[in-house]
Amino acid sequence: MHSNFSADCEAPMKDMIEAGIKRGVKELSFTEHIDYDYPDPTIHFDVNLDQYEQKIREMQQTYGKQITIQKGIELGFQPHLTARYQQLLQEHSFDFIIGSMHTTDHKDLHSGRLFEGQSLNEAYEKYYTELYECAKAFDQFSILGHIDLVTRYKYEPGVYHFHDVIEEIFKVIIPRGQGIEINTSGYKYGMDRVHPTRDILQLYYDMGGEIITVGSDAHKPERVADHIESSYELLRDVGFNYVTTFEQQKPQFHKL
Repeated sequence: MHSNFSADCEAPMKDMIEAGIKRGVKELSFTEHIDYDYPDPTIHFDVNLDQYEQKIREMQQTYGKQITIQKGIELGFQPHLTARYQQLLQEHSFDFIIGSMHTTDHKDLHSGRLFEGQSLNEAYEKYYTELYECAKAFDQFSILGHIDLVTRYKYEPGVYHFHDVIEEIFKVIIPRGQGIEINTSGYKYGMDRVHPTRDILQLYYDMGGEIITVGSDAHKPERVADHIESSYELLRDVGFNYVTTFEQQKPQFHKL
């Protein structure tokens, strides 16, 4: 989840933590946004990492007897950013690193520009192919975030789901000991489901994937721990026996 260290969130870290405690959360990770070269000039996705480190430590001291707080980061993938993220991770350490794609073909997904002048299948193909290229070129992440995020911004019945490309992504990350997530923010956007869809979760499981995290991707206190329990039930239904958290980038398995 996020706090006001992320450019798209105004909630103080204290408020997010207290919402988690109130909802019975035992462990959480902040995953603040770093999305270099984000194509929307009205928003700047960067984090003052020294201040972030200091605030995390302060919160751990204040709330450590009530909840475990991990220091994470969410890196926005684009093919030309690999070296820049590698340098960042040489200079700063995190418990948990999400690799996500919010920009494809130098166009942010949120504005809808990706879908202009091409079919939905063509836009999806660019998204999944670029995600594959980034995952293959950059291996310093814990999990891939909301793999099918592109479907949030435009979806039509009958569109191809690109399981062949997703399968190639899983062939890269599973042997490296990297995972995926259930991200419950789809409910916030009126999708009535998590990211990714069940068929993608099933594909990951059937290919031998074991590392899976569950997060609300909350940007407001009222969204903290949203639909977490139903996501655990979905995991059990797919076949998973464990959910994962991370400490110093090492997976910790918790029986469902």
